[in-house]
Amino acid sequence: MTIPMTELDALPLLARLSHTQRAAIAGVSRIETYDQGVRLFDEGGLADQCWVVLSGCVTIDTAVPRNGRMVLQSIGAGELVGWSWLVPPYRWHFGATVVTPTRAAVVDTAALRRLADDDPALGYQLSLILLDALLNRLQATRIRLLDLYRNPS
Repeated sequence: MTIPMTELDALPLLARLSHTQRAAIAGVSRIETYDQGVRLFDEGGLADQCWVVLSGCVTIDTAVPRNGRMVLQSIGAGELVGWSWLVPPYRWHFGATVVTPTRAAVVDTAALRRLADDDPALGYQLSLILLDALLNRLQATRIRLLDLYRNPS
């Protein structure tokens, strides 16, 4: 299903983009719903799309040798899942699992990179959005590591 412009226009995540830029993103996006337990991607897999959560919750995790997956961050409504698509070789650095029924805007990132190349102003704004997501992930990881080392068992 295609994404209604009213939904993109209402997202604070995309507020710094013009209506025209959001319309361009809508043109390379679609709405999908996911059931609890669906694995969106695994570390090392091809990063060819990203998600903006419209409702529900997705966890970001990493593989820990001999301990399985460790959750680093929960992503909720209005937040971005996936930034590894921006930098070659376009491989996921983490994994992601849907933890509650989730509705999301799914973006074709190859098409989004072309849009950004064609419109440097859009590319710059997307870089700022992704940098914010990256900083949030870094902070969440730092907090999780502090918790782990405080309580090693």
